[in-house]
Parts: sequence; C-alpha cells; structure tokens
Amino acid sequence: MDIWEANSASTALTPHPCSVLQQTACNTTTNCGAGTNRQNGLCDKDGCDLNSYRLNNHTFYGPKATIDTSSKFTVVTQFITNDGTASGTLSEIRRLYVQNGKVIKNSVSNVAGISGNSITAPYCKAQKSVFGDPDTFSAKGGLAQMGSAFANGMVLVMSLWDDYTANMLWLDSTYPQGSDASKPGNARGNCATNSGVPSQIEGSTPGASVTYSNIKFGALNSTYAAA
Repeated sequence: MDIWEANSASTALTPHPCSVLQQTACNTTTNCGAGTNRQNGLCDKDGCDLNSYRLNNHTFYGPKATIDTSSKFTVVTQFITNDGTASGTLSEIRRLYVQNGKVIKNSVSNVAGISGNSITAPYCKAQKSVFGDPDTFSAKGGLAQMGSAFANGMVLVMSLWDDYTANMLWLDSTYPQGSDASKPGNARGNCATNSGVPSQIEGSTPGASVTYSNIKFGALNSTYAAA
C-alpha cells in the first residue's frame, strides 16, 4: 500500500493488491513481475492511483497551489468499509488534507469518463479503461483483497528515495517516457521528462531531507481537526 508517494510537485495514493496475503518472497521473473511479466507477478505493480495532476487538475497540489507544498500540511488517509465497521470489506480509500487550519478534500477528477475524488472499484475500472491501462488491480482482487491484507497487519515504512528504473517520471512527469502528454493519463506532473535521474539528484542535493511528524492512527475523523 503506497499511502503517500510525493514530492513538492506531485503526489499519488496507490493500493497494490497481491494474490497472496502473507509475506512472500518472489523467486522467478514471472512471480516477481519482472520485465515483460509486469502484469503476471504476485502483486499488482501498477495499482490504482489517485494523482490530482494525472486526473487533469494542475492547480490542486504543488508550490503555491491549493495544497501549498512550500508550507507544512497534514495528510489524512481514510479507509472506508462497505458496512462502516472496522471488520467490513474495504470499499473506498479517501484522501484529505489539513493546511492553515482548513480541512481540504481531495480534488475531483477532471477527466471525461472518470468521476470522483477517492479510490473505489468503479473509479479504478473507469481509470483503467480511459487511460488504456491493463486492469491488473481488479484481477488481483482490488480493494477487497487490499483490505484482507490490512487485516493481517502491515508495517509503516517511511523513506526518502529515488528511482533507478523510471526516474520517478510515473509520479511527476509525462510517462511512459516519449508518450503523448495530451493523451489522458500520461501527464502525471509538470517535471521535465529528463528529470529525476538518480545520479544527478544525489550529486546535486546530497543533503536532501524530509520530516514526518505527528503520525496518528485511529477512528475516522479522530486524527485531525480544523482550526
């Protein structure tokens, strides 16, 4: 579960269901989803992402945007079940922000054929169809399977990282590299397509850092408040 992948330009919230529910080591190119086997691995590598820029809202997240990434803000992720109980089937993942004393709902999709501002089964199916991506998310069990994995317990891991495979272009630029940025789903951020090269980033910003603080977990709407 990629609960928060972000930099100052773009952000994505992405569940990745797996066909297994316990910790499992992949040991072949097929079950690892390596190379041309990307869609055949144990886990859905693409996932179903919620990225405001990719959903054609280019003013919601970033420096001086609605969510101003030049200032501190709180990220809230809510996991909603079909019956509203902690033991129900996961049916929706919502994203909220709190900044300058205001609670801000995630932006709504501006892409024709895709509606909403949260991750649901209909949203994911529509996104895969409109963007022309394989729906491995549904094939691996979708949100229900993700919820079953949550029930087994997960470890929160926080890091600062760069990407030697795709230079992070899948997050904040036009991707796949060389594709048409005007095609729905290809533009994920406004970074240049030659940006994000790890050797350049590590050389130019060796002191890069990130601060995570006030991490909370609890019942819906209990972990944050407006001013």
